[in-house]
Amino acid sequence: MKTHDFYYDLPEELIAQVPIKERTASRLLVLDKNTGETEDRHFSDLPEYLHKGDVLVINNTRVIPARLLGSRADTGSPVELLLLKRIDDNHWETLARPGKKIREGRKMVFIKDVLEAECEQVLDNGNRIIRFDYDGIWEEILDKAGTVPLPPYIHEKLDDPERYQTVYNKDPGSAAAPTAGLHFTKELLQSLKDSGIEIAELTLHVGLGTFRPVKEDDIMNHEMHSEWYDFPKEASDIVRKARAEGRRIISVGTTSTRTLEAVAKDDPEMMPHSGYTQIFIYPGFEFKCVDSLITNFHLPESTLIMLVSALAGREHVLEAYKHAVENRYRFFSFGDAMFITDLHYAKKR
Repeated sequence: MKTHDFYYDLPEELIAQVPIKERTASRLLVLDKNTGETEDRHFSDLPEYLHKGDVLVINNTRVIPARLLGSRADTGSPVELLLLKRIDDNHWETLARPGKKIREGRKMVFIKDVLEAECEQVLDNGNRIIRFDYDGIWEEILDKAGTVPLPPYIHEKLDDPERYQTVYNKDPGSAAAPTAGLHFTKELLQSLKDSGIEIAELTLHVGLGTFRPVKEDDIMNHEMHSEWYDFPKEASDIVRKARAEGRRIISVGTTSTRTLEAVAKDDPEMMPHSGYTQIFIYPGFEFKCVDSLITNFHLPESTLIMLVSALAGREHVLEAYKHAVENRYRFFSFGDAMFITDLHYAKKR
């Protein structure tokens, strides 16, 4: 299967630069995963497609201020680090700019005498292992020194940083938001609970590898990034009981999907588990847990559009994306949403 098989034309003006005022006012394209049939709705209409006993699985990660701007200790020239993965209290795997200037042994200053760093290792993929020296509580220092990194296709300044967080975020650690969850409000979640929808929370810390393009012509040669996840007992109990009773598991976002399917792949019983996953989901993948998916519109030729194509079929997805472009849907992180499901079942009353 070729990377170009997942290409579609997207006018640049359809890339959403800012979030809309009301989270639930975004548009919702409902896609039947079996037939390719679509319906144009709004996210506030989502409850019409859900049933008592359905399980929504959400990713409660919180985006950290992972972008650090500083200077080289020797020359004072600017440097930028993007925190990807915490190794221990002092070490992080990072992206570094300018890469050629941040070699092993290079020292950097972010807040003098408060947050300083040294490059200890340059990895084969170009990432750096950075040792941070800091005086105080790491999370508090990071809040002062860092900013939340927005995706590279967003060029506007975000007035309210909390709009790049889900309303249910709890566990800091992501470099990017699980954007399918940005459409929910606390009020909508409570109304779903009141109507008998169960909510299961897991954590997957989203890495910037999410935005890494697939450079290989053959998708099988693409190396997936690694992300840390936690599938706790509370979520395990809810999901296992629902599956045993034949109830729907509806994943909110590709990150929740990757977590659920990574757990199911290693343990069909889906007991509590945590660790790192590099699971790559593309057409031909056999889903063992997820029945339906709430997601945003993804970049052409990305691993994310490959994942949704695995659930709904490449032809159905590309046709739905064509429909979204023609009808001026908003794309990517601050854009509109899709609900991929079995429409016949979802509309039963």
